[in-house]
Amino acid sequence: MAETAAVAGPITHRRILAIAVPIVLSNATVPILGAVDTGVVGQLGEAAPIGAVGIGAIILTAVYWVFGFLRMGTTGLTSQALGAGDRAEVAALLSRVLMIGFGAGATLIALQGLLFWGGFQVSPASAEVEALARDYMAIRIWSAPAAIALYGITGWLIAQERTRAVLVLQVWMNGLNVGLDLWFVLGLGWGVQGVAAATFLAEWTGLGLGLWLCRAAFAVPAWRDWGQVFDMPQLRRMASVNGDILLRSVLLQAIFVSFLFWGAGLGDVQLAANQVLLQFLSITAYALDGFAFAAEAIVGQAFGARARAALRRGAALASLWGGIVCIGLAVGFALFGGALIDVMTTASDVRAAARAYLAWMVLAPLVGVVPWMLDGIFIGATRTRDMRNMMALSALGYFVVAYPLMAGFGNHGLWAAMLLSFALRGLTLALRYPALERAVLD
Repeated sequence: MAETAAVAGPITHRRILAIAVPIVLSNATVPILGAVDTGVVGQLGEAAPIGAVGIGAIILTAVYWVFGFLRMGTTGLTSQALGAGDRAEVAALLSRVLMIGFGAGATLIALQGLLFWGGFQVSPASAEVEALARDYMAIRIWSAPAAIALYGITGWLIAQERTRAVLVLQVWMNGLNVGLDLWFVLGLGWGVQGVAAATFLAEWTGLGLGLWLCRAAFAVPAWRDWGQVFDMPQLRRMASVNGDILLRSVLLQAIFVSFLFWGAGLGDVQLAANQVLLQFLSITAYALDGFAFAAEAIVGQAFGARARAALRRGAALASLWGGIVCIGLAVGFALFGGALIDVMTTASDVRAAARAYLAWMVLAPLVGVVPWMLDGIFIGATRTRDMRNMMALSALGYFVVAYPLMAGFGNHGLWAAMLLSFALRGLTLALRYPALERAVLD
């Protein structure tokens, strides 16, 4: 398989950037799509369609988010198989993740009524908005198999350092989605259903493109060798890795959800300010993803090849670039954070409140780079039990200190608790890193 040639190459700055930059560019297209979705329904001149698309997208995104483990777990397992020279397992992994994606998507379609009901219990809306949101979700849910399978395809491509293919896939899907949004909603007048139909077609055609990009795997007989695909030790390992990542992600989500709920208790202005400031964290995450993914791919390949020196160099170079990016972000937020806040809101009281906590946004990339990069390193090494356990410790620390800090310092205390959770995760993972290196030769 052509992709295995990458394993033998030297680990250089150029190689790190070749993996990372396409991911950063790919991530840059994501907010554009959200803005267009909102903008086209905003041209209808009514509030209800905007709210319907927003709520419908949030509910489906939350449901699909549960399957995000498929991207991370697939990257770690595939990169290790690649490093070990196990071409059959690389191909079989693609078959497994496709079956998981199709099976999970079919299950969501079958349970759509229950899912929609549960979503509106958590996020209640007016009768008009709920009716339009149901119309939106009733169309989009039929692309669930494609959307979830694409998590696995993306992870499989990243493991082989084929991030340009990931960029092509993302640009195709988001570009088609934007074009169809404009045609269906503004040209044909389909309203909310047009936005959903555009996403439905983009996701299914994206799956088709993704399969074409993975076509080399289908030249290896193992992709349909059911004994290999359903090998029980491999299935158990895959289930263990993905289960750990899922629990870790649930704990992380619990921190962010509680942050929003507690922030809401401080008043509408503080809640709005925190929503604005969370976009700084999103920018940081999008910028760091590329370097964390580079660590996943190179560390995984080195782990599979039992090459400790390569693992250490890959982890160090990816982290170096991640650190450079985060220093740049911190400086950028310090110099231009106020202007960015002004772009995101025109409310003078929200602007003032957000500026009062801007210093935390300057600190966030500097504190967050360690846990973000170590996450990538541990995913590549499939040390997911450590990830799960260290996330549990950091979540515990957050929940222990958040309320007392809020009581004494208000919203400053809440942000301090958030950054403390980052620091705890970074520290505890760093303490487990020597064991990761030792495991290379076990």
